[in-house]
Amino acid sequence: MDDNTFWQLKLHARLHDPAEKSLVLLRDPAGHEGGTCRALQRFLSRAPLAAEAIGSADSPALHGAVFTQGVPREQYETLRRADWWAAAADRPQWPLEEISVTTRSGVQKTLKVADWAQVNWAKYPVLIHPLTGAEFDLGRHGGLKDTDLKDIKSRSLQHFASLVLRHGDQVDWQRTLLACWRFGPELREEEDFGKLGELWKVLPADTRVPDHSIWDHLDLTSAFAGAFGADPDGEAALLTLSIGPVQPFIAAARSTSDLWAGSHLLARLAWEAMRPLCEELGPDAILFPRLRGVPQVDLWLRDDCGLPPALFTDCDWTRGATDGNPLFTAALPNRFVAVVPRARAEALARQVEERVRSWLLGCGKTVVDRLLTEAGLETPGEAHCHRQLRDQLAGFPEVHWAVVPFSLIRPRNPARQTDLDTTALSAAMAPFFGVEPGQPCGFLASPAWQVLQRETVWADNTTFFSPNPGVLYPAVYDLAERVLAAAKSVRSFDQTEQTGWRCSLTGETEWLTTEPAQLCQSYRRQTDTLWAKIAERQPAWAKKGEHLGALSAIKRLWPTLFAEEVARALGGKGFRRFVVSTHTMALSHQLDRWLHNGACLADGCADALARYDPEPVALPRRLLRDHQGKPALAIARRLAGLLERAADLDEPQEAERLRRLVKDTLLGRSGRLETYYSLLLLDGDRMGAWLSGDGPKGLDPDSGQPPLPGPVAAGGRSYRDGFHPRVRAGFDAHASRQPLLQAYAGAPRALSPNRHLAISGALNDFSLTLVPQVIETEFRGRVIYAGGDDVLAMLPVADLFPAMQRLRWAYSGNDPDQVSGDRTGLVLRDGFALLRGRLMRLMGTAATASAGAVIAHHQAPLGAVLRELRLAESRAKNEGGRDAFCLSLIKRSGGTRQFTAKWGEGEPVALLCALRDFLADPAVSRRAVYNSLEWLKDLPEPDGNGAMLEQLLAYQLTRQSEGKTATNHDVPDLARRLTALALLQPKDRIDWLENALAVAEFLARQGRTAGE
Repeated sequence: MDDNTFWQLKLHARLHDPAEKSLVLLRDPAGHEGGTCRALQRFLSRAPLAAEAIGSADSPALHGAVFTQGVPREQYETLRRADWWAAAADRPQWPLEEISVTTRSGVQKTLKVADWAQVNWAKYPVLIHPLTGAEFDLGRHGGLKDTDLKDIKSRSLQHFASLVLRHGDQVDWQRTLLACWRFGPELREEEDFGKLGELWKVLPADTRVPDHSIWDHLDLTSAFAGAFGADPDGEAALLTLSIGPVQPFIAAARSTSDLWAGSHLLARLAWEAMRPLCEELGPDAILFPRLRGVPQVDLWLRDDCGLPPALFTDCDWTRGATDGNPLFTAALPNRFVAVVPRARAEALARQVEERVRSWLLGCGKTVVDRLLTEAGLETPGEAHCHRQLRDQLAGFPEVHWAVVPFSLIRPRNPARQTDLDTTALSAAMAPFFGVEPGQPCGFLASPAWQVLQRETVWADNTTFFSPNPGVLYPAVYDLAERVLAAAKSVRSFDQTEQTGWRCSLTGETEWLTTEPAQLCQSYRRQTDTLWAKIAERQPAWAKKGEHLGALSAIKRLWPTLFAEEVARALGGKGFRRFVVSTHTMALSHQLDRWLHNGACLADGCADALARYDPEPVALPRRLLRDHQGKPALAIARRLAGLLERAADLDEPQEAERLRRLVKDTLLGRSGRLETYYSLLLLDGDRMGAWLSGDGPKGLDPDSGQPPLPGPVAAGGRSYRDGFHPRVRAGFDAHASRQPLLQAYAGAPRALSPNRHLAISGALNDFSLTLVPQVIETEFRGRVIYAGGDDVLAMLPVADLFPAMQRLRWAYSGNDPDQVSGDRTGLVLRDGFALLRGRLMRLMGTAATASAGAVIAHHQAPLGAVLRELRLAESRAKNEGGRDAFCLSLIKRSGGTRQFTAKWGEGEPVALLCALRDFLADPAVSRRAVYNSLEWLKDLPEPDGNGAMLEQLLAYQLTRQSEGKTATNHDVPDLARRLTALALLQPKDRIDWLENALAVAEFLARQGRTAGE
């Protein structure tokens, strides 16, 4: 199949159902396939027509004789098969009843969907959350009452017609397909048309099972059609691929700028790995992660694929400098799942491996050339450091992949793609499940498959058809994941000889040099090395004494290279080397107060700024927003830069003078500069189980709350949970005498591509939109990495706890403390988010996340801080039992405190903040905590109701408050809540209480309360 026909096939697959399908079913005499989609398909397949010809779906100019259902005949069977597979993979099968139809040739038997299994969704608009099963009856809120059928069809037709792109008089099939994939879900409406709004993005694909959108179905149909069309035998396969290593690559960092660079570079490598598939098969071939709306992918669509720039004018990445541009957020995970042609699967995986490594090598060569130029060491030929680069990057990154073909499943009835033979699939699965060949395992042993594997006839002669191969997606995916895990466990390494002095950052490879002899002695004794010259001329690339290997050098220069790349792409200035400073983050709260209070400079500070001319540093986005237009904002950047400059000075007295000038500027003669900052690491719980279909069940029917933490409930929601309420009663009545069908309806819903697309879409919205909103807009933090369910962010100490709690609620899409009309504009409710008119479907109320956090001095070694951060996250998941957080407080004076608690039990975040505010009251002595810690050492573990502990705690806190805080703080209530929360801990309750008091006391010290 030539390229032109291939992209035409995919586009017709994407247009086989109209986006407004759910709104026209049972209302439009032409049927859902006879209106908008057929008009578009015929329009695309004919000679060019005038723009007026697309004004009506019923225009006679659009009718032709070479089509079947509006599709070129030679493509129809492929598209129908792709539609069947996509439908079977994403939704339960439905009974068809036999009816008689009178035609010219006589009475014929045919099949139709039973009347009880049909839903007029425009009249009964119900949406079901795909991950939790929560129902949303839009009719109760006045939705869809005035939907005009003709108006909806007309607007849909005009919308998609505007996305048709041409080369001269010919349709450009590839660019049109990409435009429809990217912007089809974004209906541009006039101000006077408010009937659909954000509902357009979540319109269901099947009104009977309204838990997945029409866009999910169209994406999957296009993916299958592309795989079938690009394979000589019309066969598809599932490809899973991952790159790594992840943690060692990111953790090798001396500064938070290194940390950002490692995270961002890894996300960029992930995109370069996905790019070959996007170029050859289209971005819809990748099921996880969903790439729609990812800024780096948008940039590719615009600049490499040639989509009109006007389509992207409303995208945030097209505007804004370094401090706030989404392109600077690492937002892609290191693995993907894709539908590919079976015959080309291995070649595509090899192509990915070659592409990602060649891209990194090219990036490395650019880095080495820049270093040599800056150091004045250019040579006519190849320098020794070029050879070192090739040797050290050989085999990096590691690429692991697995392919499972759907051809392991053979329909015994090819014409109907039914009556499936799973012998080959079962044999392939057996070794990975530890069973004998032929013994059912995995999905093949599930109750659902016991029903679906054979044709079932109901008592009223209604036939419940057995599925096509698409319904075995869960078995194919499960096998692919197990094969990938096996591939990772048997990976081989090419040994590289490294004999000289090693990289000062990783200690693993030789540092780059132009003279091999320099590697024979310590670089501390040499002043003419490549890196010594770089440290003198470009201190942002290397500090004095640093000598870096190839990977470390690429990470160090990546902020510069990427900023230049973005500047070229966006044609603007203001993109500079991306700098993230722990000291600036520690000061951000005090800088904010200074800007609010008039921004006056202390005597001598202006002269110091003029003399040292420090490099401006990046500030949190919220500071930029709150003080936009103030001239003092530029001074604030340079004040933070002056502190960075002071840290590099060799004269201690001068460095101390500069620090004092900054302190006097921000705080006056009294007070101390904040020197502590925090790192936050949040990770979704049991993401592997969610992806494999074993996520927790939805809301408890009695309490209306998520299930209690504990082992994952295998299988999650049942098939019946996904039925429209008006379908369930009819199904139950017809299945009442069919035990197998009752078992099917109650069986755990199997994994589906829709589940992957729903999870990927939710994680995209969370990481790309909500994480920056919470961390950088609602609070004064900086996102370092946000890829899917993983978040790494830096925050001032004053913002850590409220930001951490808000981020946890944003992950599931439900904030129990949500205030109506919140000034931030973000509303989180029932698994959805609404931000500035944009509706986002998130993981849902049953999804949980755990977080680790560290508070550390800005001069603490970053490597040690990151290790403690990982340990804190581990404690939250293990000691905390997931859906928990753990804070590690690393004091510069020595010692570490850990505090672990569940998010919701006893509201620990709110309690800690209340205790902090109490201790920050000037009338309260810090001895309230010190004395309590002393007598707690001799107290036995509390039992019963903890009455004695509560009374002693209330007495001690009241005693040290001098009786002046009664009107501001409810001290007895604080003691009660602390005691109640301590009693919820499974063990070491006294230790837990000591840590809570110590952490609150540290947070209450000057400059660390959010209300200042």
